Order: sequence, then C-alpha cells, then structure tokens
Amino acid sequence: MTAHGSAIVGVDVGGTFTDLFLFDPATGAFRTAKVPSHRGDEALGFLAGLNALGGAAGMGAIVHGTTVGTNALLERKGARLGVITTQGFRDVLEMRRRDRRHTWGLWGDFTPIADRDLRLEVPERTLADGTIRTAVDAEAVRAAARELLARGAEACAIVFINSYANPENERVAAEIVRGLWPNPHVSVSSEILPEIREFERASTTALNAYLQPVVASYLGKLEAALTEERFAGRFHIVQSNGGIMSTERARRMPVRTALSGPAAGVIAAAAIARAAGFENAITCDLGGTSFDVSLVVGGRMELAAQATIDFGLVIRSPMIEITTIGAGGGSIAHVDRGGLLQVGPESAGSRPGPVCYGQGNDRPTLTDANLVLGRINAERPIGGALARLDVEAARDAIARHVGAPLGLDPLAAAEAIVRVANARMAGAIRLVSIERGHDPARFVAVTFGGGGALHVGALIREVGLRAALVPRFPGVTSALGCVIADVRHDQVQTLNLALDGLDAAALDRRMVAEAAAARAVVEAAGLPVERIEVLFELDMHYQGQTHTVGVPVPVAVRPCGTTGVTEGIVREAFEAAYRAAFSRLLPGLPVRIVTLRTAAIGRRPPLDLAALAPGEGASMQAAARGTRPVFFDGAWRDAAIFSRLDLPVGAAVPGPAILEQPDATVVVDPGLVARVDRFGNLIIERA
Repeated sequence: MTAHGSAIVGVDVGGTFTDLFLFDPATGAFRTAKVPSHRGDEALGFLAGLNALGGAAGMGAIVHGTTVGTNALLERKGARLGVITTQGFRDVLEMRRRDRRHTWGLWGDFTPIADRDLRLEVPERTLADGTIRTAVDAEAVRAAARELLARGAEACAIVFINSYANPENERVAAEIVRGLWPNPHVSVSSEILPEIREFERASTTALNAYLQPVVASYLGKLEAALTEERFAGRFHIVQSNGGIMSTERARRMPVRTALSGPAAGVIAAAAIARAAGFENAITCDLGGTSFDVSLVVGGRMELAAQATIDFGLVIRSPMIEITTIGAGGGSIAHVDRGGLLQVGPESAGSRPGPVCYGQGNDRPTLTDANLVLGRINAERPIGGALARLDVEAARDAIARHVGAPLGLDPLAAAEAIVRVANARMAGAIRLVSIERGHDPARFVAVTFGGGGALHVGALIREVGLRAALVPRFPGVTSALGCVIADVRHDQVQTLNLALDGLDAAALDRRMVAEAAAARAVVEAAGLPVERIEVLFELDMHYQGQTHTVGVPVPVAVRPCGTTGVTEGIVREAFEAAYRAAFSRLLPGLPVRIVTLRTAAIGRRPPLDLAALAPGEGASMQAAARGTRPVFFDGAWRDAAIFSRLDLPVGAAVPGPAILEQPDATVVVDPGLVARVDRFGNLIIERA
C-alpha cells in the first residue's frame, strides 16, 4: 500500500525499538514497522521508521508518543534552570513534603533540579483569598532575571505564593522576564497549574521549565526533518492523560508528555479489550527496558491527579495511572552480593542490547534467557535489523554471570532468570489489582510490547488471571494507540468554596468559562473529531481534612449557555463519591469545594479493529511451521511452531506452541490454549 494524504501514522519511540502503525481511513488499509531506537538521538529512529513505511511526504497526520521528557527527568538531563519566587520560599523544591528517599533510617539524599544559587527571591505577597498585600517589585524581578542569565540559566520558572487565588503578581513578573529572556522557555505557575498546594505547583512548574529546551529542541529537529521530507500534514503529540495535543502546546507544556509513550499503549490495549468483550483488563507492556502495568475497570482507564517520576520529582497533572518496573527484554541479570539472582533494573537497551545481538554487551539479559530456552527463534529476530541472534554467546554469558555463581547449568540458570522476571511482573500486576481491592480472576491481561507475549502463561498462573489477550500486532500496540487516541485538554482552577449556601450561579459561570477555554484548545489542535465532550470534576472534602475526593459532576454545558449546576446536584455527587471511597459519610461536618477540573475531549472517528483480522488466505496449513524443542519446567518439549499472522479466525492452538510474527513472539505454555478471535487477537486461557 502506498501512503497518501488521508493516512494517519502513530509513532512510539521506546528504549529499544521505535514502533510505527499506519492506517488509511479512506481505504481501511494498514501497515506496521519496527526499527531500532537510537538512544540520545531518538529522531533517527523516528525518521527511519517513517522511511520504512514509504516516507512522510504523503502522510496526512503523524501522532507521536515520546519518552524524551521522561528520560530527561530520570537522567537529570534537562535545562539549567532558574527560579524566581516569593521572598522566603526559595527552598520549597528542596523541602518537598519533608518525605524521605528511604522509609527506614535517615540516609539518602535529594538534589533539586535547580541549584540554590539559581533560586532567587523577590518581594511580593498574595494572600490565600487572592488579596494582594504586597505588589511585586518590578525592579527586583528585572535584577533577578538578569542575574539568572548571567549565571547560565537556560529556562526560568516563576512561582509565587498563592498565585492560584490571584495571578496578577505572577502576570506582571512574567511580562518583565519574557521581555528580557532570550528564548521562550519561561514557565509561570498560574499558567501551568493554578491549584492550591505550594510544593506540587512549584514542582510541576519547575519541571515544565526544566523540560522546555529539551522537548522543544527534539520537536524542532523532527519538524525540520519532516519539512525536508515534504511532509505537509499535521504533527501531534500524545499526552500523559491519554489525549493528543499540538506540538506548539507540547513546547509550552512539555511536562504533560512525561508518560506519553506508555499512555498510548494503555489507550490501545483498553480499546482492543473492550472490542473483544472484556470490560476489565490489566494492560501489560513489556518493552526493552521496562514493564508498564495499568488497570482498566468497566472499560475506563484509571487517571491519577499526579505522579512521581522519580523521588522528589512530582508532576501534578492528569495522567493515566501506570506502574513501571525495570523488567524488560534488555534487563540485565546478575547475582548480587547476597547471592540472590536479580533481573534489572539496569538495561542493555538497544545499544549494545542483549548479548545475542553481538554488539559488545557481555552481561546476560532476559532476552538472552528466552533465546537459550528456545522460546525465541534465533533465525528470525524481531525488528528485522539483525540477520540472526547468537545463541552460543547468550548461553556462555548466562553460564558465566549467573550459572557459575549459583551452581546451575546454563539451562537451569536461564530458566531461573525467566522465573525471577516473571515474579517481578506478577508483583506489579498484584500491586494494581489485589492491593486495590480487585480480584484478578475478573480481569484479562492484555500483553503487548516486543516481549509481553513471551510471558503470558506465567502471568496467568502466578496471578490467577481470567485469561490473557495478545493483540494482533503486540509489538506495535503503543503506536496503534497513537492512531486511535482522542484529542484532549485538561485544566484546573482552585475555587475554595463552602458547599453550604453555595453561589451556584457563580460556579456555573466559572464552569462555562472553563469549558469554553478547554474546547478552544481542542479545536485549535486541527484534527478531525466527531464531537467534543466536556467533563467536570470537583475536588472536595469535609472541612479540616487534608486530602480530597474527586467528584464527577453530572452536568454539561447546555445550548442556552449554562450547566444547570445546583448545590443539591453537587452535594449528591459528593456523597456518592465519598461513600464509594470510604464506605461512610461524616454527617454534620461542613463540606468544601477545593478545585474545579475540566476536561474537553475531542472524540476521533473510531478505527474498526476488525480491519486487522486475518484475511481469506489464512489457514492452519498456511500457518504451520513444524516443531522445535522448547524448554519448559526443567525439560525440553516439542512445541508446534506457527506463523501467527497466517492463523485463521477461530483457530485453536494448544500448548506447548510458539507463534511467530515480525514484531513479537507468543509463547503458549503447556496446559494453555490460544484461540483467534474475530479481530485477530489471541485469547489465551487454561485448556
């Protein structure tokens, strides 16, 4: 198929591979591609993938899930950051919530992303009710900006106390700083997060400024390359909340891309599970460097109000709740000083990659263990970048680094590596299910990523899952998520109102104004949507409580320009949400509305997943590839080998079996059976 102006391409840049999914809604045709990532210059893998699909020139839209921001935070490779704040508040980023890196003991340290000599104070003061007690000192702001520039600051964050209640002092300071600053990398807390909680607002604003030069440079490089390739379509970025935003907005708010890539995978997995008839799913994305887990309940993804990317690096912005552990295909296996076998969190990534890649690494990885056990075909490595994998080198590395220290032969050592990795993955699944009161037996695991389908059997057994679902193209599922993601914009505003005697008319005006502003952002994105939905949620609590409960408000902006919100509607919604969270109410205590959250969602035209189903030429005979020995539970077993994409709808494959495809390998353990549903998914369950 040749791409043309209607084609939409999803691009997910991971730590090991860059995955692409192209869909042409005009014809229903699709293509996939998987190429090695280039750590440190992710744009190279991005462009190589587009070229593998025929080039960017005729594509209508590109939607990109990126980990550039996440990597910059984890590796502390953001901008040299300056902060201008209220007198007496320069150490908010360092004090945090007075938490500790390690729960037990007084050891462990933390270095803020802005050095103390780059955190400067100016005279100003806004009270909690919005009253300006002290207007900002304009000359002090000018002096602070010049001093930060002289000290080498590349980006600036402006964070004044209580600016969520009245942004006037910040607005004045921002105008002054932007007039002096040599680039657009100036973040203002009342623009990034006009919400109560000084540390979270300061942290989110500072991290936004810290990422602005990194993300802007990356996007600029991509856009310049796309222009050279004569790309004339729209280029968008996936946000951490599962929606899409324009690249212009991503430059202004890069902090909202912190979990961009993993979020795209959850979007696709949730849609695939829902289409297949599973409302409850646990999404399991096993890539080259990490294992990402998320919960889908009743067909809805779980959103968190904030996330901690690393200790002390808190981002308060709506994000799909994702739990990540360092257990990917490239995770390095080693025996620690206590004689215990560990897998990860250190990863070999794409360069040098696992030992079997032959690119200089001599320490065994999870991929090497699966190869030695016969689960991966050495002659058909995924991604197509290598002609074959070096089984002998992988076996020698396992024997030297794991087998010898533990007194195991290479096969037993390889199996031990896989079992340890499986146990870590099972632990992550329990964390998001059992520990939150959900029974895994009611959930299907949607396993994807290049390595997810290698471990489905162990996850079903160890966690007690109902079944596992392997998407048609597991290795490029996150890229598919980029294609089907809706356009979304979230905004927040602290109100701090008493519910008793609520001025419902004033609240209604605020909600209508917030809805109009959010809709405008979605409309400006320029992607076709079928409709725009606006959702309202209030953060509320009983007076005296510290934490809040998210309360969805069942109202919408009506044609007459009002929502019809009343005190009674809000009270009923609060009591339902509070009872659901805590199983009881606290009668007699006054209730407060703390914050209004508004989400505008532009619903994209749905992609019919049946388009991915096997064609008429699929059959068991066409798919059969003979047998080969595979190591299961301490013994070699003859496993049937199939070309997964040639299996017809309704096919049933009992284990032990290996199903191979260009972007992934599926292992069907003994005692399990895999069936092909009408979308081409594999449903794997107990025989």
